[in-house]
Amino acid sequence: MMKPVCIQGLGFVGAAMAVALASVRTDEGEPVFDVTGVDLPTAAGRQRIDALNDGRFPFETTDAALRAAATQAATAGNLRATDDPTAFGDADIIVVDVNLDVDRSDDEPRVDFEPLRDAIRAIGENMRPSALVIVETTVPPGTCDKIVIPALQDALGMRGCDRDDFLLAHSYERVMPGTDYLQSITHYWRVYAGLTPAAAAACGAFLEQLIDTKTYPLTRLDTLIASETAKIMENSYRATNIAFIEEWGRFAEAVGIDLFQVIDAIRLRPTHNNIRQPGFGVGGYCLTKDPLLAGIAVRDLIGRHDLAFPFSESAVRTNEAMPLVSLDRLECMLGGDLSGKCVLIMGITYRQDVADTRCSPSEAFALAARQRGAEVVAHDPLVEHWEELEMDVNTELPSAETVDGVVFAVPHGSYRDLDLGEWLNGTRTVVLDSNNVLTSTQRDAVIDAGCTYASIGRGEA
Repeated sequence: MMKPVCIQGLGFVGAAMAVALASVRTDEGEPVFDVTGVDLPTAAGRQRIDALNDGRFPFETTDAALRAAATQAATAGNLRATDDPTAFGDADIIVVDVNLDVDRSDDEPRVDFEPLRDAIRAIGENMRPSALVIVETTVPPGTCDKIVIPALQDALGMRGCDRDDFLLAHSYERVMPGTDYLQSITHYWRVYAGLTPAAAAACGAFLEQLIDTKTYPLTRLDTLIASETAKIMENSYRATNIAFIEEWGRFAEAVGIDLFQVIDAIRLRPTHNNIRQPGFGVGGYCLTKDPLLAGIAVRDLIGRHDLAFPFSESAVRTNEAMPLVSLDRLECMLGGDLSGKCVLIMGITYRQDVADTRCSPSEAFALAARQRGAEVVAHDPLVEHWEELEMDVNTELPSAETVDGVVFAVPHGSYRDLDLGEWLNGTRTVVLDSNNVLTSTQRDAVIDAGCTYASIGRGEA
């Protein structure tokens, strides 16, 4: 008999989690989970709900396995979606995948916990007593203790139920949209913790059915706050690693060396094999905000004003400024003035082979370029409309004759197949590779075409 599971929130993580769970099979080929996705009755929520009910993954993806799995699940009948929160009452397991945004409009970053609190209340108002609730949402350390547990207790108490009759666990997602979107859930390491030993055991047993734990074993931590901290710390580490490379990129350009060669040499040392590289900027929903969550936690949840996270917060500021480094470089290549110039951005998503434009560094680049008087056009093989900038996006490469400068911002796989010599075709368009997008053959083709070329992280010898 299939185990009923609800996924709360059908964004980039929740929708993929729902499909992954619906794809789990017994040795006899029978579905293990009966999955219901629950989202809000908004326009975006309805679009995601309708897509999953039609057997379509609700976001553009290059992962053929994920698209096929969504279709298979709908055909098998063990995946459906709704905006009705009473669906939580049918589930033995509820997985929380709702957004938790950081507001940076004031001097100090803030988190509005009310949307999360409302989401948890909706679970508590409808869930079966003793059900397992797993929080996958990235949250400031202490959120489960200070926000989630009281919200569940209050909702259960209002129903006349035992206020503590639930199992709560935290197991943060490590989902990576792209060509291995589905496998980043089913074939990747997981960390988890439970409020009680029973909750931790139940969470571990659930994850073992979803994940290939023989190859990717689970790590159980002692407390919920330890699991919450692990996610924030690992993303802060990555953001800081990226920011660290920025100053070395400027050094490489100044002294005329190829920093990518230097980094490849350093990576041969096992202790340094994850050092990052120069790039266009940091985007997406995680690295742009997660390093700020520790400071929010100690101030607003834990009450330790003597603690601070200057490295993490400085990394966010450094990474936010990265797109402007490329813009300054392009402006210099175009004679020091962008007024009246047409600039083509190649890639507007936050990551290669992903259709997600949230917090994309291309957005910061485009807005600043417009402020300097440039006309901005964009190309991306995965996006037809840039929602944040309310502009249409070329999915076919425009003529090089129509642009003064082109910036390769995102290393989409299709860009490495471009014949740049043929595309440039005698024009004098300046070309800036801001993210190590182009191959050495493509770089040579640009130079052979007589165009001005430069690369972030590479200086002229």
